[in-house]
Order: sequence, then C-alpha cells, then structure tokens
Amino acid sequence: MESLEEKIKKVFPSESVYKDPQRSKFFSSLNIPSYLRDWLIKKFSDGESIDLDKVREFIRTKIPRKEDVPIIKDILINRCERVEILAKIIVDIDIKTGEALISLPELGIPDKKGQARIEKHLLQKYDDLLSLEGSWGVVTLEWRTEIPALKKKEEGRIVCVDYKPFKPYRVDLEYFREARKRFTIEEWMDVILRSMDYNPKGFEEEEKIWMISRLIPFVEMRANIIELAPKGTGKTYVYSQLSKYGWLVSGGSITRAKLFYDVQKNRIGLVSMYDFVALDEVHTISFPNEEEMKGALKGYLETGEYRVGNYKGVGEAGIVILGNIPVEHQKERQFFFESFDVDHPLRESALIDRFHGFIKGWKLPKVKEGMKASGYALNVEYFTEILHALRKEPLYRAIVDELLEYPKESYVRDIEAIKRLCTALMKLLFPHVSSKNDLNLEEFEKYCLDLALEMRGTIKAQLNMMDKEYSPYLPEVKIKEI
Repeated sequence: MESLEEKIKKVFPSESVYKDPQRSKFFSSLNIPSYLRDWLIKKFSDGESIDLDKVREFIRTKIPRKEDVPIIKDILINRCERVEILAKIIVDIDIKTGEALISLPELGIPDKKGQARIEKHLLQKYDDLLSLEGSWGVVTLEWRTEIPALKKKEEGRIVCVDYKPFKPYRVDLEYFREARKRFTIEEWMDVILRSMDYNPKGFEEEEKIWMISRLIPFVEMRANIIELAPKGTGKTYVYSQLSKYGWLVSGGSITRAKLFYDVQKNRIGLVSMYDFVALDEVHTISFPNEEEMKGALKGYLETGEYRVGNYKGVGEAGIVILGNIPVEHQKERQFFFESFDVDHPLRESALIDRFHGFIKGWKLPKVKEGMKASGYALNVEYFTEILHALRKEPLYRAIVDELLEYPKESYVRDIEAIKRLCTALMKLLFPHVSSKNDLNLEEFEKYCLDLALEMRGTIKAQLNMMDKEYSPYLPEVKIKEI
C-alpha cells in the first residue's frame, strides 16, 4: 500500500518538503520561525540535502532581527547604502498629506510616524501592499533628505524604493480542496499534524483532535480561545512559529494603544494587523489602565470593533489566551481560574463569556524528541497561507447554519460560539466540501460538533463557577435530519 509520505509527495509535489528533526535544530539555533525555515529549505535544498552555508548567508544578510536595527540605520544613514531585507510592511495613506507612509512592525521601524514612506508607483504595481494587515516581501530601503508634504524644512527619511512580494506559493484553494479528497479523515489529520511539525505516531486520536483545535484562530476570523496547559505541550510554539499572520505577546504589560490603536503615533494596533493575537503567560499579564482595557477588550471580543478617542476601528484577529495550569487543577468540574490572582482581569465572567471555546491543554502530551516531524510533509509556509485564505470563505458557515438545529430560546453567545468553532473545524478537516451533502455526518459530528460542544461547554461550566447567574448547561444543539 502507498504510504502517507508517498501520497503527500504525489498529491502535493510542489508544496511538500522533507522535514528532518536535526535540520530543524539548526534553524532553531538561528531563531528562524517554521514558516521561514520551510521556505529556506525549499529555496536551498535539492530533495533531502540542503546547502547550510547558503542558508546562513541568506539569513545573515536578508532576515534581520530587532537587535539588528541599529546596524540597518547605520548602513542607510552613515554609509549611504541601500538595504534589501525580507520583512513585513504596512502602508498607511496619510489623509492630510496624501503621502504613502510605511512601517516595518516586526523591526519597530520607524520610531515615529512620517519617518518612512514608499514610492507610490510600487502601490500601483503591487495591490497586496494596501492590505490593512500588511504584506510580506523583500523591501529595498534607502535614506534620503527631503521636504515632507506640508513642511518647510528638509528631514531625513527612510524610503522604500523597491518591493518583491514574499509569495513562494500560489494560493489556489480549489487545488487544495480537490487534493483533500484524496485522503481519508484519519490520513488528513496526520497530514495536518505533519504540517504543524509533529509526528502523528506520537499522538492518540483524541490528542490529535485537541492539537488540531489550536489552529482554529488560523482559519476563522475573530475566533477567541482560551488554553490552559501544562508546561512543555507546545502551545507557545504553535502560536509563535507556524504563521507570519499571528502575533504572540509573552507576559508583562499590554496597553490599549498596542492592542487596538495608538493615538499619539496615529497607528493601528495588533488586532487590525494580524489573524490572531496570543497573550501568553497570561498569569503575568497586566493592563496599565485595567478598567479602560477590559472595556475595550469586551467590546472587541463581542463585535470586532473598538473605539479609542475619536478613532473607530475594526479588527479580524482572534484573541488567544495562553497559560500554564497546576496539576491539581487539571480535572473535570474543577475551577480552572482558581490559580489566577483574585483581581486578575480574566476572573470576570462578562469577559470569559465572550470567548468561544476552551482548549484543555492537559489532554495533550508533552512534546518529546520523537514527536517531531520526520519525512515529507506540507511546507508550513504553504499550509498557513491556505489557512489564511480560508478565513474569508463564507461557504463553510453557510453549511453549518444549514446543518445545525437548536431551541429558539437558546443563549445567543452559546450558539454563535458553537457555530464558529464548527465552521473552523470544518475548514481544517473537511475543506473539500461544497454542501452539506458532501459531508459524512458521523465524521462531522465526531470531529466538529462534539469538540465544539466540549470547548464551549467548558466555558459555560467555568462561568457558572464564577457567577451563578450563568447556567452551566448548553442548549441542545444537534444535526438536522437530512
């Protein structure tokens, strides 16, 4: 019989890549995320061998880190040389001046609004530059002294003079959907795990489902998730390394300006720039102005809108809460938030109610060396581009709306949460379906509906423990008879 690896290579000849745990260690030592690692492997490898010297040189010269910013500025300003780097670029058309201003958020460039711009002819050539969430590409920068619009004196500014989109794969959803038909559901779950850099042989079936559920915010707009898990289960890795469309905040203080909108810099925040924002080590996260922040967060979790001063914005990012949980709290019917400080912002029922689902991270095994992907799998960069594209597909929600029935008096937030989770899981596991008739309803119930009910049911149980005004029970949601 044909092995899964052979089938992956045959069905995805251009989109698969050979994964080697030892090679992954090399990239980890260089602090390169998985989506860039797989692209570099594809770029500099011939089958299963790779030219590591060329990789090192490319990373050194083309993929800077934040600590390299002073060197970049020195090259631009003092040496008067151009710099060509792979980076995320966000374009903002200034209404007052008409200038196309830019920022490179991953590098924190520029320091202030107006210090960097892009040549307008590039906007006409590359439509993706005007994406609200930003675009990845190879940007060529130079430093110039010029008189900005509406000003009288010359100023030094960084100018983007060239741009090449970082799109190593053509995102063809129909091709992907057709390819999915070649796999059974069991095979497809293993394909997803391999794409996430894991060896499926290290997981039981239930563990596979919970691991895949971590991808819900990758495919569904404003899917808000809480995951509490033991240390070493890989939650930080999934949200920080797999996709360039996500952002992880690790502990500390987070402000309304950073998350939503910075009035002083006139700059949109993380929720308008990414597919999801993960708040890691949530036990240690604090809000400088707690009441103000909680009010803004509750409004955003509910509608995707936020208002800061006179600015009204919209975001598509899901909010993901990540934290560790002590062993004694890893039990059913346990109050999971008991380990949080009494005045922690998450110990508020009105806030928790706005999260769609809860991932029980203790149902996942600790990641060990033998659980890392080995052999052929989908390239992470290609896989996460597909997940990003699936976010805008309305077909799947329409199928879920048609499939599910529930009492008319059901709590609106419960139904919306269950539908949103089911929709995301369908995109992940059954992306090939075009109508409810294409679905194996038993598989849909087992892998989508049952998991969605458990994830939302956990939120309900926790709400009831916080505030008896909330019922611990979910409405009876079931599949309509066809």
